Amino acid sequence: MAAQPGTGVPTGDEVDGTDEVADLFRALGRQIKVARERAGLSQKELGDRIGYGEETISSVERARRTPQPELLVAVDQLLDCGGLLASAAEDVERAKTRRRVRHPEWFRNYARLEAEAVELHDYSSLAIPGLLQTEAHAHVVFGTRQPLLDEATVEQRVAARLDRQQIFDRWPPPFTTFTIEESVLRRPLGGWDVHRKQLEALLKFGRLRSVELQVLPTERKEHPSLGGPFILLTPKDKPQVAYLEVQHVSRLATDPDEVRILAARYGSIRAQALTPEESLTLIEKMLGDR
Repeated sequence: MAAQPGTGVPTGDEVDGTDEVADLFRALGRQIKVARERAGLSQKELGDRIGYGEETISSVERARRTPQPELLVAVDQLLDCGGLLASAAEDVERAKTRRRVRHPEWFRNYARLEAEAVELHDYSSLAIPGLLQTEAHAHVVFGTRQPLLDEATVEQRVAARLDRQQIFDRWPPPFTTFTIEESVLRRPLGGWDVHRKQLEALLKFGRLRSVELQVLPTERKEHPSLGGPFILLTPKDKPQVAYLEVQHVSRLATDPDEVRILAARYGSIRAQALTPEESLTLIEKMLGDR
């Protein structure tokens, strides 16, 4: 059977109870920044020393991403914070669950599954996958949506989207594959500066050991899935499910036959796409052409 997590526009209640969580993350972000600057380290230098990217450190300091307990402990030890940051790890674990309610109501059930997935396979025919979007790109996506969202909601949506990228920092990380239509990569959403950084981010994600990124060329004469984008997701210790979304109407498909058909379709899509290495080369060429 297919479970229906909700349809239509957000009701607004997704922001209830998250002010305290946001305040906690802002405070921790400021403390990390103060400790880093006191040590004379840049965001990149701090990230390199504890195994995180510069963008992650930047996003945590600005409360765009959840400061994971492992990161807090690592920063505390490296910068000799005397347990100030490490002691907040338990508070962060409790806050993480509450923060997920910032997603629109129709997306929350999927977001819960995604956070604990062991495998995820995403076919994107219209947009850059949310898991791979940069902050600037996400701002354009939410800031230009019609009807317009208010600024507070845009900020909440962007922060929640970036926070989902924490799954790449997990150990072991989920095995993820992304197959993106070439036409999506050719659309300079937000202008070339924003798009250039987005393409660079795709290269970064595509080089992760747990990620395989492929591009489906526009010139292909056949196409196994013109019905739109979908995601295949395997939760821990549970059967694979499929997630479909169009115009903010979402559906979580759990029927084994339906999921099997989409999985077979995804296999055909990947077979017609460029290899991961060829795909990264194409993205590099797009950057070099400008």
